[in-house]
Amino acid sequence: MKKILLSLFLLGVGFICYSQENLKLWYDEPAGDVWESALPIGNGRQGAMVFGNVEKETFQLNEHTVWSGSPNRNDNPDALEALPEIRELIFKGEFKAAEKLANEKLITKKSHGQMFQPVGNLILDFPGHKSYSDYYRELDIDNAVARTTYSVNGVKFTREAFTSFPDRVLVIRLTADRPGQISFTSSLNSPHKKQKINTNSSGELSLWGVTSDHEGVEGKVEFETLTRVKNEGGSLTISDTSLTVSGANSATIYVSIATNFNNYHDLTGDESKRARYFMDLAFAKAYSQLLNPNITAYRKFFDRVKLDLGDTGASAKPTDERLQNFRNVSDPSFVTLYYQYGRYLLISSSQPGGQPANLQGIWNNKMTPPWDSKYTININAEMNYWPAERTNLSELHEPFLKMVTELAETGQETAKVMYGSPGWVAHHNTDIWRVTGAIDAAFWGMWNSGGGWLIQHLWEHYLYTGDKEFLEKVYPAMRGAALFYTNFLIEHPEYKWLVVAPGSSPENAPEAHQGSSITAGSTMDNQIVFDVFSSVIQASEVLNTDEDFAKELKTLRDRLPPMHVGKYSQLQEWLDDVDSPEDHHRHISHLYGLFPSNQISAYRTSELFAAAKNTLLHRGDVSTGWSMGWKVNWWARMQDGDHAYELIKNQLSPVSGKREGGGSYNNLFDAHPPFQIDGNFGCTSGISEMLMQSADGAIHILPALPKALSAEGKVSGLKARGDFEIVNLEWKDGKLTALSIKSNLGGNLRLRTPEHVSLVSEGRLVLAEGVNPNPFYQIEETAEPVISEAASITPLNLKTTYLYDLSTEAGKTYTFTKE
Repeated sequence: MKKILLSLFLLGVGFICYSQENLKLWYDEPAGDVWESALPIGNGRQGAMVFGNVEKETFQLNEHTVWSGSPNRNDNPDALEALPEIRELIFKGEFKAAEKLANEKLITKKSHGQMFQPVGNLILDFPGHKSYSDYYRELDIDNAVARTTYSVNGVKFTREAFTSFPDRVLVIRLTADRPGQISFTSSLNSPHKKQKINTNSSGELSLWGVTSDHEGVEGKVEFETLTRVKNEGGSLTISDTSLTVSGANSATIYVSIATNFNNYHDLTGDESKRARYFMDLAFAKAYSQLLNPNITAYRKFFDRVKLDLGDTGASAKPTDERLQNFRNVSDPSFVTLYYQYGRYLLISSSQPGGQPANLQGIWNNKMTPPWDSKYTININAEMNYWPAERTNLSELHEPFLKMVTELAETGQETAKVMYGSPGWVAHHNTDIWRVTGAIDAAFWGMWNSGGGWLIQHLWEHYLYTGDKEFLEKVYPAMRGAALFYTNFLIEHPEYKWLVVAPGSSPENAPEAHQGSSITAGSTMDNQIVFDVFSSVIQASEVLNTDEDFAKELKTLRDRLPPMHVGKYSQLQEWLDDVDSPEDHHRHISHLYGLFPSNQISAYRTSELFAAAKNTLLHRGDVSTGWSMGWKVNWWARMQDGDHAYELIKNQLSPVSGKREGGGSYNNLFDAHPPFQIDGNFGCTSGISEMLMQSADGAIHILPALPKALSAEGKVSGLKARGDFEIVNLEWKDGKLTALSIKSNLGGNLRLRTPEHVSLVSEGRLVLAEGVNPNPFYQIEETAEPVISEAASITPLNLKTTYLYDLSTEAGKTYTFTKE
C-alpha cells in the first residue's frame, strides 16, 4: 500500500512539474528587412509579423479574408466529353497523349485559384533611436506576446505586442523606464493599387483598400484598417496620413482590421462598420484589460499539452544560434520549443469562425505569394491540421472542417459538369472561394482525390471526440464523396479491379509512363477510396442510417486493387511495377496508407510494413521542408525514433543558398523553401506520434522514443481516439516510469506498452485478446498484397510490447506503474 501511495504521489508531483520557462524564441539583434526573421503573432483572423527594428519598426499586417478575386467557379465543361478518350489512352499505355488531352479538356480555362494577400504595414518611426544598446527581442509562446527591449542614452525602452483573441485587435504597448521618453510617428502603407489612407479629427488613422483582380476575376474584397493611439502624458498630433506622439510616459496603439467578406459567395458585409465596432470596444479598455483576458483565452488551448524533454543549458543561447548548432549539440529543449511553436502557430492562425490556416498560416507579405498561398489539398492543407486532434486542439480543427463541408457544396457542380457524376469532387487545390476545378496543368492538377482525403478529417474529428451530433451534421459531405466514386470508378480492362482513371500519384511520374503523371489506379488513389468507403460505412453504422448504401460500398470496396510490393521489395506507387530506387521525389504519396491512414500496420500487415520501410529508404531523407515533416510521422509509425529524430535535425537546420532541400528560417518557420507553414505542423504531429499513437487498434505508449530524448522526459495532454487523454506520461533511461490516462467517454482502453505495467487505481487490467471492442478503434481489414516474385520481403523485427485491456468509465482517470 505504501508503494502504491508513493507511486501516486510521485505521479502527481510529476504532473505539475513541467518546465516551461524556455518557451521563447529570442534574439540579440533586430530582423532588419528579412521577413523570415520577424516574429509571428495572430488571433486566427488578424496576423502580424513583428520585426523588432529600433529606429523604424514594422508590423506587417494580414487579415484572414483578404484574398484577390471574388466568388467564381473554374470547372471545365469540356472534360465530360473527353473523359472516355482520356481513359482509353491511359489503358492503352499512351500516357503522354492522355496528359496532353487532359491539359486541353480537363484543366480550367478560367481562374487557377486566387491569392491570399497582405493588408499592408504599420510603421513606427522613433526619432533619435539610431544608436542603441542592450538589444533583446522575443516571442513568448507561453503567453503569445512579442517583446522588444533596448536602451538609448541610458533609457530602457520596451515594446509589447499581441493580437487579442477576445477583442480582435492588434495591441502594441510602448513604455520606458523614465517619464516623458515616448516619442514616435505611426503611419500605414499598403502594396494594393486601390487604397486610401487618411486620418480624422478624432485621431484615427485609416487604410481602406480593395484586393486585386486576378486571372480574369475582379477583386471585390474591401478591407479597412483603423489605428488609434492612447498616450499617457505628452501630446498627440494628427497629420493627413500619420499620428505623432511626443514626450509621453507610455502609449498604447490599437489596430483593427475587417473586410466585407461574409462567406465564399457573399461579400455584402460593411468593412468600415466592422472595423470600427471592434476598435470602439477595445479602445475603451486599458492595456491590462486587454492583455490578461487575451492570455487567458490563448492559454485555454496552449496549456492543454505540456512537454518536458530536459534542458542541457543550450537554451541560454539566442534561437538563431541554437538553430545553427542543433545538429552538433544536445539540445532537447529546442525540440520542446519547436513542438510547442507548432501548436502556437495553429492556435494563432486557425480559430473557430475564421478561415483555415493556408499555405502560410495567416502570415504573408507578398501580393503574389508562392503558390498563391492557397490550400493545396494533395497534402499541404491536410498536414496543417494533423496536430489538431492529437495535440488537444480539436476546436481549432473547425475552420478546416467547415471548409470541407463548403467544398462538398461547390464540388457537386464540378462532379456533375466535368464527370457526369453525383456526389462531389475536388482536385488538388482550392482557395477562399472554394473552387474545385482542376488547375495549373494536368501533371499536377487533374488529381481528383482531394475531396476523398478531406473527408477523412471529418471522420477523424469524430473518432477523437465521439461527437455524434457533429457526425450527423457532416455525414452528407462524407456520403457525397463516396457517392462520387460509386459512379467515377471504372473497371480496369486488364486487371478487372475498379480504379480511378484518370488519376495520379501527386506530382510524380515514372519514366516508364513517358514522364507523365496520369495513370489509372495509383496506390494513393486506391488507398483514399478505400478510406472513403470505410469511413462512410462505419459512419452509417454509428448513425444507424443508409444501410443499403453501406452494402453497396462494401461490394465496391472488395473490388479495389490491393497494394503491391514490387521487384525492389518496395511498396509500388503505381499498379505496374515501375518504381525506381533512385527516385528521391518529395512526394511519397503511396505511403498515405502508413500515415495518416492505418492501412499499413506493424502488427496487421507485416509485409506491407516492411515494403513501406524500403520505400522510405529508397527515397532518402533530404527533401523539402513539408516532405521532411511527413517523414517524421512515417518513421514514427515505423517505430524508429532515431530515424525520426534525424528528420527533425534536418528540419531544424538553417536554410542557406547552398543547402539542398528544406530546413528552417531564423524565426523557425518551415522552409520548403520558400516558407510554407505545413512543415511546422507536420513536425509537431510527428513528435506527438513518437510519444503516443492511437491509429492501430490500441493506444501505443512511447512507440518511437529516440535515444537523443530518452534520458528523461514527460508529457501530458495528448489526445487519443475515443477521447482518451494522457494525464501524465513519464520515462527515464528510455523506460516508461509513470502513466495516467483519463477516459472522457468510457469504453474499452486497449493499451500497448514497452514494459509490463500494473494498474494502481480501481479497475481490472487484463491481457488483451482478439479485436478491440471499442468502436472508435474499429479497423477495416487490409487486402492481402500482391508481391512480385523478384521481391525479398522479410517482416521487420519489432520491439517487444505488451497489450492490455481495461474497461473504463467516463470521466475517470486510470493510473499505471511499471512492474
